[in-house]
Amino acid sequence: MRYIQARRLPRLGCFLQCIAVTAVILSLASAASSQATATAPTAAPFDDLKKYPGLLAEFGQLLKKVQAGIQLPAPRAQSSLLPLLPESTVFYAAFPNYGEPAHQALAIFHQEEKDNAALRAWWEHAQSSSDGPKPEDVIEKLYQLSQYLGDEIVVSGANPGSKNPNVLFLAEVRKPGLKDFLQQMEKELAPKSAASVRIMDLQELAKIQDTKKDERSGAITDQKLLILVRPDFVVGAFDLADLRSFNARLDKNTHEFAATPFGRRMAQAYEGGTTFVAGADLQAILKSVPIGSEQGQRILQHTGFGDVQYVVWDHKSVAGHEASQLELSFTAPRHGIASWLAAPGSLGSLDFVSPKAIMAGSIRLKSPAEILDDLTDIASIANPNALKQQAMMEQGLNISLKKDLLSYLDGEITFESDGLAEKEPVWRAILKVSDPGRLQTTFASLMAVAKMSASETEQDGVTYHTLSIPSGAKTKEISYAFVDGYLLIASSRETLAEAIRTHRSGESLAKSQKFLASMPPNNSEVSALFYEDPVAVGALTMRQISPEMAALFPRTTLLASGEAPAAVVAGYGDESAIREISRSGGVDAGAALIVAAIAIPNLLRARTAANESSAVASLRTINTAEVMYSSAYPQRGYARDLATLGPDSNPPGHHVPSPEHASVIDAILGNASCTADHWCAKSGYQFRVTAKCGFQRCQSYVVVATPVTSNTGTRNFCSTSDAVIRYKSGEPLTSPVTVADCRTWTPLQ
Repeated sequence: MRYIQARRLPRLGCFLQCIAVTAVILSLASAASSQATATAPTAAPFDDLKKYPGLLAEFGQLLKKVQAGIQLPAPRAQSSLLPLLPESTVFYAAFPNYGEPAHQALAIFHQEEKDNAALRAWWEHAQSSSDGPKPEDVIEKLYQLSQYLGDEIVVSGANPGSKNPNVLFLAEVRKPGLKDFLQQMEKELAPKSAASVRIMDLQELAKIQDTKKDERSGAITDQKLLILVRPDFVVGAFDLADLRSFNARLDKNTHEFAATPFGRRMAQAYEGGTTFVAGADLQAILKSVPIGSEQGQRILQHTGFGDVQYVVWDHKSVAGHEASQLELSFTAPRHGIASWLAAPGSLGSLDFVSPKAIMAGSIRLKSPAEILDDLTDIASIANPNALKQQAMMEQGLNISLKKDLLSYLDGEITFESDGLAEKEPVWRAILKVSDPGRLQTTFASLMAVAKMSASETEQDGVTYHTLSIPSGAKTKEISYAFVDGYLLIASSRETLAEAIRTHRSGESLAKSQKFLASMPPNNSEVSALFYEDPVAVGALTMRQISPEMAALFPRTTLLASGEAPAAVVAGYGDESAIREISRSGGVDAGAALIVAAIAIPNLLRARTAANESSAVASLRTINTAEVMYSSAYPQRGYARDLATLGPDSNPPGHHVPSPEHASVIDAILGNASCTADHWCAKSGYQFRVTAKCGFQRCQSYVVVATPVTSNTGTRNFCSTSDAVIRYKSGEPLTSPVTVADCRTWTPLQ
């Protein structure tokens, strides 16, 4: 049983992150959203954990029960959907139908809610403070939707060089009634929002008019997701022509994509059974995207990445263990920067890394001297005088960078960070060297030129060199030593000594059971490796954000059970590919909760920042449009409202510019309803233009952007004919401001 659970853990990690804790995460987000303010956006989740003692422990128990109680979809050895895609497909992603596991997870949550008073009280409070769709209702609807769909859902893309890539969503239809269900689902989950989805059957597809496009740019201005429900498949697209073309392809039952090299590579990813799979034809994408100048093309070829072929990611069973795999393949043997990752081998530098490390990374590079040659070649293409600058630097230092420094480095480098020190980070760097004596001579020469000196002490046969480096009002110390063919550099002499003791005792991270259990199977030799203790990293991040919150998550408590898994990612440099494998499917319950507590308020802030950035960009677009309008129609001056700047919607598709409808902004902000008396919404903000006009001509205007609600933005913005964007913090406006009022606001820097 323990072996079975161990195999399930990586897949459960992926699933738990996305589905199992959706109810918990969404409710936290709803509570935070309804209570957040501009000055204290992180208070709500923190207060909840203090208000309901035992809630954190209950979350951990909940996730453990979900982990043990759900049945994940079986791996798929092939795809019935892949062959149906267009042969021009350059992006492919497929994932399983997770409706049933999500429903199982929700049932476990509801049972735990009934049995645990703290969880029940918190949940009832979270639901009462949220006015949006309830998380469990959303999950239940998604479960019901999943019953109509097949075992796999595919997303594909083509035409990457276009402004409107051809994106398709495809799934098999398991039973009738899907169209009616989708329409009802949209009404229930988004009753107040403008329709962003259009659902149709084959008869309606034949009658629907073309999607609106801007005549100048060709960009889609009314970009709805179009969903076609057929008796056998459900198809989604953003462009009507794409939807019709693919529908015709389905009728013909053609299998062109399966015969293409990219299609065959994606089909190969299914071999042995896979859960998630995704890939992109990078060579086709490169050919469709203009590189630019001849110089840019030469630089790309010298980097070696001009030869990229495919990038493919999948999650499957490898040697009896679940693992995620990523492969970046090339059309020819790797060269240039793409060849810097050396072939797999042993990483002896890991023997200096402490088992207490919270983060460590190690890499095997090809000869550093050869890397310098590659950089020199690329730099000389961009700047023919680059070599002269390097020569002048070497002359000033009285050394040859290649001969006196890089030629003595082997290419193996390891970096470690450990401890949760509040003031100074604890770190170590370990580099494999070929001639420690000559390298020390180079260091001495460099320090002499820089007029620096290092103190030397000796202990247990090791010479420690310590440099004092001024850093503001303080002086930092960095120590280094040469031990058994390695150069060790550390944040302090004691940190350096501890690495040497770890090496000599044999009790390093590389030999710890936790590390070995997380390594990919049958892969003792690697080209690169990244190790992380996710719980410790989460606790450290939380301490930096909020010492108060960190007190609720003591590291000793989180790790007391010894069950917290490590995250290990291994990389491999093959002749014509770079591969990555990881058995780490996610983090444990404690880490998931830490991430949730940190991420939710920051996601809210990120959403607000994105909305504000979009609002400022829209104001700049409107300012430019006003200038264009006043130049085109000087007798009118500035436009009276947004509708005047937008396209004519009567008749549909009529975009011939005129004084009444100049068609210099899109229909989202410039439709017929966007008059001086009405707000028009876009990306969480409402906009309105008000002009000051004489008998015929408008001499000035003010455009205002205000948040739709206090949760979509914290600042109001405005601008006038001087084109300066100004802002004022506060609640959303209910009426526009005057030109004079706007110019009293703070200019945006």
